[in-house]
Order: sequence, then C-alpha cells, then structure tokens
Amino acid sequence: MSVDRFMVLVYRMPAKPTAARVAVWRQLKKSGAIYLQQSVCVFPDNHMLRKDLESTLDRITAGKGEYHLLPLRSLDDGEKKKLIQQFQEQTSNHYQEIIENCEVNFTKEIEFETFRKNFTYEEAEEIRAEFEKIQAWYERVLRRDWFGAPNQNKAKEWIDRCETMLEEFESKVFERQEKIGRETGGADVAVRRRRHRPRVIAGTGGSSSNGRTRLRKSAG
Repeated sequence: MSVDRFMVLVYRMPAKPTAARVAVWRQLKKSGAIYLQQSVCVFPDNHMLRKDLESTLDRITAGKGEYHLLPLRSLDDGEKKKLIQQFQEQTSNHYQEIIENCEVNFTKEIEFETFRKNFTYEEAEEIRAEFEKIQAWYERVLRRDWFGAPNQNKAKEWIDRCETMLEEFESKVFERQEKIGRETGGADVAVRRRRHRPRVIAGTGGSSSNGRTRLRKSAG
C-alpha cells in the first residue's frame, strides 16, 4: 500500500486511573500506531484509519484527557524513510509471532493429538477454533501492513500450511467416526436379529413365538 502522508497524535491523560491510560495505549497499538515518545504517536493519514481512531479519541476525552491530531504534510525523504522502516519493523514483529505460533504451538498440537490417535470431533473443533484465532490475527496484522513487511509472505505460507494440517486431521477424524459408525451399526443389527429370532423348543421342530406350539406327551 502506498502512503504519502502521515498524521501525528499528541494526547495527555490524567495519571489516575491507570486503566483508562492503558486502554487508550492498547487501542492505539492495535490500530498500528508508532510511538515516537510517550503519548506521541504517528499513523498513515487515510480516511479509514481516521475513522478507526474515533473511538480512541472519544475514550481520551471520556477519561478527562485532551489530544491534538495533526497532519504531517511535508517530510523530507530521510524522515519518511525512518518512519516507514519503523512501521515495517513493528508489523514484521507481529508476523514473526504468528509464524512462531504456527510453527511451535499449532504444529505440535496436531502432532501430539495424532500421536495419541485422539481423532475425536471435539478435538478437531478445538484445533479449528485455534486455527481461526490465528487466521483472524493474521488478517488484523495484514490490514495495517501499510508498507509491506518483509515476512508477510512467510506468515501467509504458515497459515496455509496450518490449514492443510487441520484438514488432514479432520479427514482422519471423519474416517475414524465413519469406522465407529459402521462397527456400531453392525453390532446393533446383530443384536436386533438375536432379539427377534424365534425360539425353537427342542423336539418340536416348531416355534413358541406364536404361543401355539406345545409339547405333547405320548399316550400310554
């Protein structure tokens, strides 16, 4: 994404309560802010980002703070290059966390459950929920990757790899459940057949199921 202009947010909030200041800091970091120093941060200047910042600015005001959101219309090439590099480094760190999560946590979880042969629907749902969290995380980072962090492609490759591993695990779960279904179904049929089989009384050649067959004593 090409960004030619930036804006700077300068804000001030009361020292107490700390929770309000932390909430603002968290929202600004989530929006992709680069902090130049405490309570001074820079963003690319675009309409969508300004819209996203509205809730944060409202929180500053609600916390009895004040702010200035100022456009930076002209920067020399050196300053612009430094800002872009900081944005790239910050986003790259986020991608690296995603990569490590995929490589260490997600992969090991799949391998461990496969080793245990824990091919249950519940386990598959748990792993899929974890994958969807990682995928949503990646999408959030991608949306604020304004300058193309160098490991964006590697993160996407790991997301795709995790999805493939998940689909393979789900296939094994499906196969296992089908097998259990066939075995259980077969056993049920056998039980039903035994339950409905007519009971034959020795020596009669007949069945007592209709209540009409009786043993007869020979005369004399």
